[in-house]
Amino acid sequence: MTERTLQERARATTPGGVHSNVRLSGPQVFIERAKGPWMWDMDGKQYVDHLLGQGPNFLGHSPDFLVEAVAAGTRDGLIFGGQNPLEVEAAERVLECLGWADMMRFASTGTEAVQAATRLARAHTGRRKIIRFEGQYHGWLDNVLVAHDGSGWTTASAGQIATHLDDFIILPWNDTESVDAAFAEHGDEIAAILTEPMMVNSGAIVPKPGYLAHLRSTADASGAVLIFDEVITGFRVSLGGGARLFGVTPDLATYGKAIAGGFPVAAFAGRADIMERLASDTNHSGTLNANTMGSAATIAALDHLSTEDPYPSLAIHGQTLIDAIPRIAAEHGHQMSAQGLPAAFHISFGSAHVTDWRSLQGLDLAQYREFSHHLVEHGIWVTDRGVWYTSTSHDDKALDAALERFETAVSTWKGAA
Repeated sequence: MTERTLQERARATTPGGVHSNVRLSGPQVFIERAKGPWMWDMDGKQYVDHLLGQGPNFLGHSPDFLVEAVAAGTRDGLIFGGQNPLEVEAAERVLECLGWADMMRFASTGTEAVQAATRLARAHTGRRKIIRFEGQYHGWLDNVLVAHDGSGWTTASAGQIATHLDDFIILPWNDTESVDAAFAEHGDEIAAILTEPMMVNSGAIVPKPGYLAHLRSTADASGAVLIFDEVITGFRVSLGGGARLFGVTPDLATYGKAIAGGFPVAAFAGRADIMERLASDTNHSGTLNANTMGSAATIAALDHLSTEDPYPSLAIHGQTLIDAIPRIAAEHGHQMSAQGLPAAFHISFGSAHVTDWRSLQGLDLAQYREFSHHLVEHGIWVTDRGVWYTSTSHDDKALDAALERFETAVSTWKGAA
């Protein structure tokens, strides 16, 4: 079967030919198989993968130990409408790795986990408003999906109910003064501060020294709940996620993507006095939560990360790319920036010093969007948002391939049309 035939069939049965709008702007290529850091399309073309399924394949594609663990775990059933031993073991593993949380629950998607965390914060505080930050993504539902229309933050989708955003106060990130001003005006109404500990989706921006600690102390002083959205950073930037890496403990945190090595698992965790409300007056449900497939995958993935400690070698690999990409681009007459952490960094044209969403707009993001398709044509699978992910399976062969293919791509790049 040809790629063109598959595209025609997909568009006939599915709007846009894709099952997530995130993929609408990506390459319309069908992947036939993948292993480790590599993928192959229907024509047999090989790609070194730095998108990793939008992040979940932190261990690379289909590692044998993970696939075998899931096969064994599901042999006696998938979903029981009751509890199973694997979910208890998986929950214990999550809490052991995090180190700070008292209790946790599994969910099915990161979007769902964020909804549960914000509901808990409102239940715990009796307040409605939530502070969040420009450029951060917390899911696609009406009450969290936003876009900038040139004058301010507003709904991002047709059919979205605008009033569902009314309880959010959207501030520039890495700016303590704006946080202080918001609490001065609305302090007794604010239920939570919701933030990524590292702003991955928009620029791979790390927090300024003391910024997360300021959010922590501000939440404490006001009685608000501090929520870390670690759907991307959790178990990726360190075994304990952004909370451990940056040394600031939230009250609640959400997880997904890397938690189960590519299997569809999400979670949220936090203080016992907040989490225990789920056993009394605060609802969180989900038919597929803590199924045996996800539980087995979580146990295997976290056992591997705990015992093998792949983070040092991943750091070397990712940092080599961060250092080399701007240098190679400059050798071919293009100014490019690279910033972030080795496990998740951002590439674009330009040289702006990026500390928040607003300064990110100083980069030539439009040209990179075009260039990302050029990279795919040259065998590097990336997103057009500029974020590159590194997996624990990326080795020297994958590094050499990425650098060689990048150099070929940038040397033939004439700029956006």
